[in-house]
Amino acid sequence: MDTVLTVAGIVVIVVGLLDMFHTLLHPSGQGRLSRWVLSAVWKASKAAGHRLGSAVGPAAMVAVIALWVTLQWVGWALIYYPHIPDGFLYSTGLDPGDHPDVLEALYVSVMTLTTLGYGDVVPTDSWIRMASPFEALTGFALLTAALTWFTQIYPPLSRRRALALQLKGLADSGCTAALGDVDAIVVTRILDTLSADVEKVRVDFTQHTEGFYFRESNPDLSLAHHLPQALRLREAALARPDAVVQLSARRLCSALEQLSTEIKEDFVGTGEHPGEVFAAYAADHGQIPPT
Repeated sequence: MDTVLTVAGIVVIVVGLLDMFHTLLHPSGQGRLSRWVLSAVWKASKAAGHRLGSAVGPAAMVAVIALWVTLQWVGWALIYYPHIPDGFLYSTGLDPGDHPDVLEALYVSVMTLTTLGYGDVVPTDSWIRMASPFEALTGFALLTAALTWFTQIYPPLSRRRALALQLKGLADSGCTAALGDVDAIVVTRILDTLSADVEKVRVDFTQHTEGFYFRESNPDLSLAHHLPQALRLREAALARPDAVVQLSARRLCSALEQLSTEIKEDFVGTGEHPGEVFAAYAADHGQIPPT
């Protein structure tokens, strides 16, 4: 039984660490457990009418971090449990018989993970003495990972909001309606800038999937609200006879297709063409695209 518990603890620890790696360091940015938690929190928020507003994204990330901490806490407790109480030295006044062994294992694990180390329970088993510093190191890594994760999500969010404002500005200025009368060089500059920004957002959705679950309470900053404007601009550009404009328009078409594919496959799961995918994206975020 001792061996089974130890192996089970190691498995739980490794599963948690692998999920951290795939979420924070792997290019795909998709840990299976973290993705499941993010999606579950999002679905709960959506079912409640998104009453959490813009807090749903940070709340989902906190839930993922809590899961990572729990996996390390429980995993190491499973390793300690077979050695409770004989493998530990207790301070004067502490009677290990006063507490269940399970609670003692969880207590030792959380004290080591958080690096508090009150010194009231000290391992004497050589194997545990060698292993416990690795849990403390894991706890430090968890703290660093949490801070890093929250820091790295805001640049992608800023790029997404900037693209939303760019599309809003184009819509408010009547750019689509006037596109046929604008100089071809100016049109290509607008289209190329827009294409580059769409491509950046597509990469952000690939590498920072948690960003999808950040909902904008202000429609002006919501990409889901303004993406249809990019489709209208694309159609207006394709109607131009200029070869240089056609080239830039096709690049924008490609960027929008790739973005819609990313959103469909990883998030909304529906839509046959970009218009339908972006509509599903807007509905998922509780946004009504402007007509």
